[in-house]
Amino acid sequence: MNKILDRIVCDPKICSGKPCIKGTRIPVHIILDLLAAGEDIQGIKRAYPNITDEDIKSCLTYASVLADEEAGVAV
Repeated sequence: MNKILDRIVCDPKICSGKPCIKGTRIPVHIILDLLAAGEDIQGIKRAYPNITDEDIKSCLTYASVLADEEAGVAV
């Protein structure tokens, strides 16, 4: 899992420190929002051609890790 999460970075100088795909200015939440809206991986890659399947999977893994850490918190 560390290899996957190495693709997600938080840098205060990029996107106000929000988690982004490494080497881009694409925030994780944008990818998650697109997936939640029903966009498929190929559609996301057409919109953002510089990201990979692994980048998108890393966004999902990142969200899963955060959800696990927040277990028990009402939404």
